[in-house]
Amino acid sequence: MIEVVDVRPQKPLKSGLEWPSFRLIFGQQGAFLLLGPAVAVLMQACAVSKVISETPVVPDELREEIVEAVETERERVDAFPDLPDASTNEPETSQAEQAPGALTERVIRERETVFDPYVITAHKPNFILPLAYTNRINETVYQDAGLENESGFEHVEVKFQISLKTQLNESDVLLKDDALSVAITLKAWWQLYSDDLSSPFRETNYQPEIFYLKPLLWGPFGGSTAWLVGFEHESNGQYQGLSRSWNRVYTGLIYERGDFLMQIRPWYRLPESEKDTPLDANGDDNPDILDFMGHGDLRMSMRSGSNEYSALARGNPATGKGAIDLSWTFPLYGKFRGLVNYFNGYGDSLIDYQQHQQRLGLGVALTPLL
Repeated sequence: MIEVVDVRPQKPLKSGLEWPSFRLIFGQQGAFLLLGPAVAVLMQACAVSKVISETPVVPDELREEIVEAVETERERVDAFPDLPDASTNEPETSQAEQAPGALTERVIRERETVFDPYVITAHKPNFILPLAYTNRINETVYQDAGLENESGFEHVEVKFQISLKTQLNESDVLLKDDALSVAITLKAWWQLYSDDLSSPFRETNYQPEIFYLKPLLWGPFGGSTAWLVGFEHESNGQYQGLSRSWNRVYTGLIYERGDFLMQIRPWYRLPESEKDTPLDANGDDNPDILDFMGHGDLRMSMRSGSNEYSALARGNPATGKGAIDLSWTFPLYGKFRGLVNYFNGYGDSLIDYQQHQQRLGLGVALTPLL
């Protein structure tokens, strides 16, 4: 004998279609969670038919606990708003107000204008730090490259970041509410106060990437989650001797609850061939970069009143090297926010990835941290 419990969510989808049914089947071999009628038919034909005439051994307490847990999850899913399609031009303010977390609110607002030709969408935080003091600048690397004049850098410089993205799909790609996007991030370190050197841009890093984002129905501790996977190239666009670059694929799990956001993102560096000579144009510019940049990062952000806080940590346990990056923003004027940033570790820039630095910056955030 078997028992079937239908736990189909009651709220219809935005498209007018119904949710696929979720069914719990109790039998001698335990409890099976089935997604959709086709899978249920297959399971009944292959496995459940073997115990159709037998008595289930699942205790009543366990069955009640499972059903209660599924009912709780169904109520959470029913309360979760459908994300708008990218092609929808109608504003959905009411849904944004009901969004369970900061990331969901941001995604909903971005999708309202993603194909508006007059709107540029931010990716990572955009900011400018007119005063960014660092205790160490790697001048040796310029001298080793034969640039004897590239010395005497000021420890106070300007750092800024511009990061933009665009979504490629107007409707679902593979799964409901997913998004495929491309992005570009530019970070620059400008020696504005080095008058003797004609105020050069000491370093510029470029990060093009493509990534796929899918909200999940798993919501532990009353929050929401999303899955992320992508490919990223990073380089400083320099010639031999100063060139630094690497390619990586990454995946990540994002968790949000209210104004709290956490992302864990491991990555894998795509291997490159060795250089025949240090000045060879082909081959790996920085074979030991993982020793300093690590194999992943952890980011946590939160909003408290009108203040936003962000902390990023990454590292390589085998070498004991890594970095922390702390940021705090607060209201300044209009949509602009004051920004205080502190960095300690390796890899503030690609040219300095082997150099341990501490940096304190003061400036303006052009977009939120979350």
